[in-house]
Amino acid sequence: MKVKQYLSLAALAFISCFARAEIHIDAIAPNFSLTNEQGQTVSLSDYQGKYVVLEWTNHQCPYVEKHYNSGNMQSLQKKYTDDGVVWLSIISSAPGKQGHVSSNQAIELTQSRNAAPTHVLFDPSGNVGKLYGAKTTPHMYIIDKQGKLRYAGGIDSIKSANPADIKKAVNYVEQGLSALMSGQTISNKLTPPYGCSVKYKS
Repeated sequence: MKVKQYLSLAALAFISCFARAEIHIDAIAPNFSLTNEQGQTVSLSDYQGKYVVLEWTNHQCPYVEKHYNSGNMQSLQKKYTDDGVVWLSIISSAPGKQGHVSSNQAIELTQSRNAAPTHVLFDPSGNVGKLYGAKTTPHMYIIDKQGKLRYAGGIDSIKSANPADIKKAVNYVEQGLSALMSGQTISNKLTPPYGCSVKYKS
């Protein structure tokens, strides 16, 4: 087999493997365990019986800055954690890449931005991000009390880094949580995520 053919097959195998890592709406969300900013191990299964939001984040991404500098992300975090929702902010940026932070830096960021996630979780290997098919920062997921994935996609309907667009957009996370918490079905279960690419390990 020629080298070019081998490399092409290897590339296809990698892409296929990554594609199979995608999870499915209305199916059980795969469990994972990651370390938080306090050095504690946190597992998704710890929160069976609760609504859970997964937020892939990178504080240096302009699209993430849009939602934090405006206070939009913090507002959502506080609103829903006050209602008993578990909010997990996940950093899949690899060491040496944009958005990678230490535990102390994560704590400082949370405090300086007045953010209110339940935990900030570190995924430097990118394994959990790839398991969930996380492509952008932000990329948002909602898991229901039965552990089923009910939403995956963008935070809202306007793909821009302009904070002025927040008020004009449909907030899919708010829409989804409101529907679930009132016993209804989410109308937009899967939407295109937008933002910076997740800075996975090469």
